Order: sequence, then C-alpha cells, then structure tokens
Amino acid sequence: MRNLIIFLRRYFNFFLFLLLEVICFIFVFRTNNHQRAVYLNSANGVSGKLYTQYNDVQYYFHLKATNDSLVRENMRLHNELSTSFDIRDTSANVIHDTLRKYSNDTARKLLSTEVRKFLYREAKVINNSVNQEINTITIRRGSKDGVRPNMGVVGPNGVVGVVRSVSENYAVVISLLYKSRGTGNASNFGVSARLRNSGETGTVGWDGMNAGYILMKDIPRSAKLHRGDTVVTSGYSAVFPENLPVGYIDTFYTSDKSSTAYTIRLKLATNFYNLQYVYVIENLLRDEQTRLEDSTRNLIK
Repeated sequence: MRNLIIFLRRYFNFFLFLLLEVICFIFVFRTNNHQRAVYLNSANGVSGKLYTQYNDVQYYFHLKATNDSLVRENMRLHNELSTSFDIRDTSANVIHDTLRKYSNDTARKLLSTEVRKFLYREAKVINNSVNQEINTITIRRGSKDGVRPNMGVVGPNGVVGVVRSVSENYAVVISLLYKSRGTGNASNFGVSARLRNSGETGTVGWDGMNAGYILMKDIPRSAKLHRGDTVVTSGYSAVFPENLPVGYIDTFYTSDKSSTAYTIRLKLATNFYNLQYVYVIENLLRDEQTRLEDSTRNLIK
C-alpha cells in the first residue's frame, strides 16, 4: 500500500509540473526572444528531472519481473552444473537426459556421457521462521510440481534444508535451524559435510543458539583448520549434490584435552532472515540407490 501511495504521488507531481509548464509556455512565448530562450533552457532541465523520476518509478515496478527472471536463469545454470550429472557407460542404454563431452580436436571424439542425476526447481518462499527450536519454511511448490518429501533445498548462497511434507500446491521445509530434542548440544537432524580444502567429513547440526551459526562435529584433530575456510556438502547422501556451500569456519575447539575431534562453529552460508527464493533438488536416481542400500543392509543383518 505504501508503495502504491508513493507511485501515485510521483505521478501526481508529474502531471502538476506538466500543467505548470504549459501555462509558462503560453505566457513566455508572448514576450520577447530573450525570455523565450531562457525558458527553453530551464524547461529542458525541469523536463529532464521529471523524466528521470518517471523512469525510476517504471524501474521500481519492473524489479519483480527482473528478479523472477534471474531466479529462473539461476535454476537453468544449476541444472547445467557437472555435479548434476553422473558419468555412465551408455553403450547398451539410451539416455534421454544426458550431457556428452567431446574432444577439442577435429576428430570430436566422445570422451564421456553423463546422465542427469539432480534436477533443480525454483520455488517462492511464502513463510519462514528462525526463532523456534524447529524452524520451517513454506514454499509455493507442491506435489503437482514434482516436489516430494526428503528432497534437498538450497538457496542462492548455500544449503537451506530438506522437504518434510507436501500438499498439492505447497511444501514445508525443515531448515538447518532445527534443534534436536534429544541429548547433546547439537541436532540429530544433520547434513553430511566436508572441509573443502582438506576433505575431512563430519555432520553439521544446529545447537539452537544463533540463527546465523551451526556446528560441525567429529573432525579429527589432525585436520588443518583456518578461520574462513569453506565447508561444503560431501555428496555422501542421496539428498544433496557435493560441493554446495554449507558455511565458513568461525571458531573451533575440543570438548576436553583428551578429545580426538574438533567441534567447529560455522557461519552459515545461507542468511535465513531474508530468504525469498529457493531451489528444490530432485535426485532422479535416489530410489535406485536407496533400494540397493536397504536390500544390502537386510542381507547382512
């Protein structure tokens, strides 16, 4: 409503100045040539200012369309990342959604064929909490858009959470800001992550303290840690591709002198206070992977 009032006020001023210009035009052009020249110079300056204000108003009302266009372009780029594909021998199979890589010489030899593994869909955030023990995000995409529970969700800057429940048009996401009701000082709702520089893996989970930070546990004391180092998804789960930003090392410590592992405090890559758009990630090969893993576990029980 406030934006509409500003818009109308600017247009009112525009037409008011236009009327004044017409009146001045009639008055001045009845006088001598010198006054006519002075008027034209000043009128050009006033008109330029008015047109600038008019263009500013037009630009403001085009911001939403511009922002939506950027979100769609980011989705397209996500879907073209190499981490969204898996290399596969397709000599005996027909793959409909693939990325083929050829040599750069004149022979154009086929070097590899990669089948799509992850598919990204953009979604508008319509509700978001950050100050609860279990924080959720509601998005404007549901089952009719292909969204299902247990799909990963990322934002423009990094990991956001996992889809928990879905209706036809909406989905609710459990964000990384989820504090376990069990024992310990970190959540059992964790994401497998690794140190980008050295490769050590651990699990990240929220301790319920600060919505801008999260904990990473079980990193061996032999790891070389530096403030500001990046922590990314490990790719070990069927939910997230590897190398998505999770956070950046802020501090690290051990629970006691005898401990063999660090606990790392990470500054989250995602700012949960200003989320507007996210991307839901579908692992197209997830069912095959989980069926195989489940059947293997049943065999060795």
